[in-house]
Amino acid sequence: MDYVVCIGRTLDYIEENLQETITLETLAEIACFSPFHYHRVFQALVGESVMDYVRKRRLTRAAERLFYSDVKVIDIALDVGFQYHESFNRAFKKFYGVSPNQYRTAHALSGPLRGRSYLNKITVQGGHIMEPIIITKPKFHIIGYELKTRNVDGQNNKDIPEFWQLYLQKKLYENIPNPLNCKEELGICTNFSPETGEFVYVIGMEVAEGTPAPEGLVYRSFPEMEYAVFTTPKADEAGFTSFIQSTWNYAFTEWFPQSGYEHAGILDIELYDERCHRTENKVMDIYIPVKKQMAKA
Repeated sequence: MDYVVCIGRTLDYIEENLQETITLETLAEIACFSPFHYHRVFQALVGESVMDYVRKRRLTRAAERLFYSDVKVIDIALDVGFQYHESFNRAFKKFYGVSPNQYRTAHALSGPLRGRSYLNKITVQGGHIMEPIIITKPKFHIIGYELKTRNVDGQNNKDIPEFWQLYLQKKLYENIPNPLNCKEELGICTNFSPETGEFVYVIGMEVAEGTPAPEGLVYRSFPEMEYAVFTTPKADEAGFTSFIQSTWNYAFTEWFPQSGYEHAGILDIELYDERCHRTENKVMDIYIPVKKQMAKA
């Protein structure tokens, strides 16, 4: 399956239907993916979440109309899919820093932002080709710390590193009772809402089933699932973070299209152990839950 073609079809649909209600489920059906898998593939290929992209394209289309026409602001808002004048004004000002009327009357503007996105494949740095191992991980349980964040405007890319920094600086791992392996920490993304971009990120360790969580920590259980496990290329301290990101991108832009699998939803796991604390040759494992892709009629 050519993922670029599949996502490209949905980009065309978005452009042709900005004035209509656009749902993740509709776009996923056009791409022939499950909604969760579509969301992850779209983000890997386009560089932002699908509903964030739709919102920005609506605002960019509105800016074009404001810049090149005398159509009333309320009519433009309705034409690009906003039901209420007030919500359009708030979204526009947040995106552009000025109100729609101020945007229209400003003479120093060079013009509205870019139009329809172009798709780019991002491969793993250093030419490293990875073949994941497919494993079945039994049901497991963790205790850890929970953060609610959003993958809108890069908020999660700010929140999660700060969350890890707090966790390590304050040695919060010492509060996790009776971990099964005190040298393994998990960073888990779960409870994801593709429509809003909100999700929960948990830093924790595996524990025995039923272990009570101390105050301020959470206990979570996850079912037995099949995972594709990717090990990042060896890196030094400076390149480690970029290698993690390029591994995620490789999984969704290179491996999934030819694998016969798609994302099974529920969660994503990053496993940090002794290997990621080395000065050189640092690696870590990424666990992506997978299921066999259903044949499309």
